[in-house]
Amino acid sequence: MKRLWSSIASAALLVACALPAYAEKTMETDIAVVGGGLSGLSAATQATQLGAKVVVLEKQAKVGGTGLFCEGVFAAESKLQKRIGINVTKDFAYKLIMEYSHWKANSALAKHFVDRSAETVDWLDSMGIKIEYIGVGGHGGPLTWHVIAPGPDYLSGKNKKDYHCERIINVFSKYVTDKGGQILLQTPGTDLIMDNGKVVGVWAKDKSGEKIRINAKAVVIATGGFSSNKEMMKKYYPEYPDITPVGNIGKDGDGITMGIKAGADLEGMNTVQGYRPGLPGFHPADQMIALAVQPYFWVTPRGERYTDESNIVFWPYSNNSLVRVGGVAYAIYDDATRKMAVEQGIEMPLGEWVLAGTKLVKWEDAFNKELARKRGNVFKADTIEELAKQLNMKPEVLQASVARMNTAADTRKDAEFGKDPKFLRKVATGPFYATKLTPRHLGTLGGMKVTANNQVVKTSGDPIPGLYAVGTDSGGMYGDSYDLLLGGGTAGYAINSGRFAAEHAVKYIKQ
Repeated sequence: MKRLWSSIASAALLVACALPAYAEKTMETDIAVVGGGLSGLSAATQATQLGAKVVVLEKQAKVGGTGLFCEGVFAAESKLQKRIGINVTKDFAYKLIMEYSHWKANSALAKHFVDRSAETVDWLDSMGIKIEYIGVGGHGGPLTWHVIAPGPDYLSGKNKKDYHCERIINVFSKYVTDKGGQILLQTPGTDLIMDNGKVVGVWAKDKSGEKIRINAKAVVIATGGFSSNKEMMKKYYPEYPDITPVGNIGKDGDGITMGIKAGADLEGMNTVQGYRPGLPGFHPADQMIALAVQPYFWVTPRGERYTDESNIVFWPYSNNSLVRVGGVAYAIYDDATRKMAVEQGIEMPLGEWVLAGTKLVKWEDAFNKELARKRGNVFKADTIEELAKQLNMKPEVLQASVARMNTAADTRKDAEFGKDPKFLRKVATGPFYATKLTPRHLGTLGGMKVTANNQVVKTSGDPIPGLYAVGTDSGGMYGDSYDLLLGGGTAGYAINSGRFAAEHAVKYIKQ
């Protein structure tokens, strides 16, 4: 019998040694922040300043998320605006947001955001984050876009990415860790911990697979939406679920899914941050795309013009019009337009990526390289008829569309869509070029329904104690379309919502 028990014990020991040791680890904190992007780090920074102990969970190998790609933030009535005579009042900005959304936006949330926006720019300044200049969202719009200036590490050459919103990420992450907070990389949050209807922590898993229980008095969800989750995109954005995300990695809807399990209501899930049309796999600064999205002449796969191309000024409009016709269009231009863009520069800027007046000296290499790949993205022909055949269009249809555009350019009057005459250009000098355009977006904009302080609410309207959603994990800032009228809105909301959640959470845990 002793020999039998000895054999069993030895076998059990061998099995135990063969299995991976996924022991549970427990951590204690005041506030757990799930997501280390712009909104999450804003929440962590504000909470730390208010004396809370903070743990940040970040799924990726570095912090920043989509916040690494933005350039500036919204504010109304900032000190800098007042100093240089820019008159964008809080009332004007608030009403513009609400009217643009047809009053579908969460009015209390929008008002809180606008009213605190200038103070938040002061808050950034107090941490050494300076403003380079104030610009517009869409060309000719209100001056609300406070573009972040290069930091000292950029100027010294130590870190050439210490500018725009990456400057904010650098400052926030350093502040949190310097003050004793923890940022756990490659450690996504997986589930909320509930106790009698209250959120009391979050489960996480590190890169080795070890589960971590984080006991927290409040949890802030900041995982950045669901643009990488194909099933969620099909469910919530059926108009064009394959829309190309720009600057979005690992946005799987983790936070929203956790919120749903905890009983969160949802809002605005069918809204995306529509961007300039383009192609998958091409950088926002690609010069081949930069010429294609100039506001000249776009047609459907049938060869018919479908919109006023100058709606690229407010690029969510160009996204909407492209989605409406099926999500595929072709920008067609002639050699005279190509020559103008290369030798004189483009008319329509692509934000800070490609400035107005930039000479597209890299266009030829980019276009010819893609042409040689024969992937159906770009085409070149000596005649419009030949180009139509390459595009599988009826030549007479495309020729008629070109003829109408040329008449509009000659008469300086667009009878089809009323486009500003300064953007009417002829398509007459061969060779002719075509670039395929498909919808792109900068992220999803719907999420958990929240209060003005970013508390997550249930379908009953009651807040879920201890749970907050910020940035693009929260819904309510938009109607059915991204608002580019007020430049810096999404980045500004990310930072402000993080602050709102942190402030309220600190008060909550002290009750």
